[in-house]
Amino acid sequence: MEPLITVIVPVYKVEAYLDRCVQSMTDQTYQNLEILLVDDGSPDRSGEICDRWAEKDSRVRVIHQENQGLGAARNTGLDAARGEFACFVDSDDYVSPNFCALLLAMMDENTDITECGYLETQSNDADFDSDFRPPTRYSPLEAVRENIRDEIFRQIACNKLYRREILEDLRFPVGVINEDEFFTYQALAKAGSLVRSDTRLYAYRQRGGSIMHNPFSLNRLDGIRAKRQRLSFLEENMPQLVPQAKNDLLMSCLYGMQGTMRSLRGGQRQQAEAFLKDTLARLKPVPVEEEPSGKRRFLLRCAGSSLKGTARALNILENLHILK
Repeated sequence: MEPLITVIVPVYKVEAYLDRCVQSMTDQTYQNLEILLVDDGSPDRSGEICDRWAEKDSRVRVIHQENQGLGAARNTGLDAARGEFACFVDSDDYVSPNFCALLLAMMDENTDITECGYLETQSNDADFDSDFRPPTRYSPLEAVRENIRDEIFRQIACNKLYRREILEDLRFPVGVINEDEFFTYQALAKAGSLVRSDTRLYAYRQRGGSIMHNPFSLNRLDGIRAKRQRLSFLEENMPQLVPQAKNDLLMSCLYGMQGTMRSLRGGQRQQAEAFLKDTLARLKPVPVEEEPSGKRRFLLRCAGSSLKGTARALNILENLHILK
């Protein structure tokens, strides 16, 4: 019998996009699906739309809960999932008809996570790849290294298929943004083996009202908290990757200080600067010689010496349109 795949869709204030998302799931060429729509107390008509889909398609199951945030909604889906495999699709995104079939086809008994490419779009008719690009196998160490580089096996949870048993004791944090950054590296590290194809099967919708497109605010530092947590994890489990993770975290601190100096004032600015200063203290000595890029190596040296001074200089250069 074909294995059951649980698709977890957290739903909140997406009435303009939800039909496109769910339609893309019910149109999958792979049919043995459980589609969990977790209505996270949405104040618009999203909950009603979820219920309509459940009436139309027996594979759709709806869970209504009080608003708790994206991480909690995904956790509710994981707790309720019945499938041998699970994937996440955000409710303003959508997927190729071959999304589940091709991700599952890359699975074997030694593989716990498969990943496809994604494309960014603002439309409902993304141009998915029609030709399948040959897959490549990765060890957990290699996948986490790529996660730090943030080019493949990136922080997003949604372009991957997971063997659900590796997620049994893994959940998303609640009450933060950047939930994926706390979750993804741990999932990658738990896998026995991983397989990836560059074939673009996931449409990641870009919209101005989404969290990551809002102006810089104090909670944007959650991404740095996630990378601090990742560094502690690597120090215990994958020490080979610690130099690379330190450099990546320092670059994130530099960008965080730039945003802090541009956008935060008063107590919020003091709080952010204290947090970034504490993070920098935990990073020293910074292994800048491990950084292959000359430009990044220069910025790392400057930031390690004076985080605020380097951020101030970069902001001035960007304001003068010397840097983009």
